Amino acid sequence: MLQIVFNEVSAAEISLLDTLEQLELLDEFTVSEDDLTHLEDDRFGRIERDGKTLYRFRSRDWRFYFEVIDDHVRVHRVLHKNTFQDFIFRSKLPFRAEDEELAQSKQFWRLIDEGRKARPSS
Repeated sequence: MLQIVFNEVSAAEISLLDTLEQLELLDEFTVSEDDLTHLEDDRFGRIERDGKTLYRFRSRDWRFYFEVIDDHVRVHRVLHKNTFQDFIFRSKLPFRAEDEELAQSKQFWRLIDEGRKARPSS
């Protein structure tokens, strides 16, 4: 299991949820190196751009977007499936096609870059 670190943006996003929902989501959000090597599980996806790899984890109606840095997972965004203009999630694209669509979206990468620039939460 990798250590999970939330930045200021992702910590703020998850803190908007009630405590019970936070605990349930965080309990489900476990990431191992094996998970990232074998992405057959529908919960995970991989998005690549400019040689960088970003991962997506699905938990109920929430999506965690993160990258692996050394020995930890840095969570950049935690988004409800009905956000991000809902176009990806309502389009009912196949799993891999959804990741490809995200990789091409400039708005998505702006959200991720904003998360990357945020300091880790304390």
